[in-house]
Amino acid sequence: MKLTGNISSIHLKNKEERVFPFSMVSLFYVISTYLFYLKFEIEPIFILTLVSISICVILLTSVSFFWKISAHMTGISGFLAIIIVIALKNPGVDLVYLMLFIIMLSGIIASSRLYLNAHDPLEIFGGFILGFSICFGAFYSYL
Repeated sequence: MKLTGNISSIHLKNKEERVFPFSMVSLFYVISTYLFYLKFEIEPIFILTLVSISICVILLTSVSFFWKISAHMTGISGFLAIIIVIALKNPGVDLVYLMLFIIMLSGIIASSRLYLNAHDPLEIFGGFILGFSICFGAFYSYL
């Protein structure tokens, strides 16, 4: 995309540059989810994961028209939400250390985004809320 002039840098510093790459990623996830659902006999939980990611990326793309929220935080908070739901629904499974690791990793990612001046705190919080709410809602209602 940089070679074709659609973006000025791979860092996607402003919200206008994020729309086209995120739209392409959204399209890729929707097509992949559709094909996995139709063509492969895989566990429904994997389809749910792909659907959740697709919804997150589509919403992230939609929000990018108006606001630059953190895609990194959307991804890691979605993963955290999935682990929390699995821990809540299956109390016999000990996921405390994994949850603590992901929470620490979320903090490291958020801090690095702030340190690099890629986002402000509200953009990081927005990304976290987007990923967490979509994935938590989807997995909590399914499991």
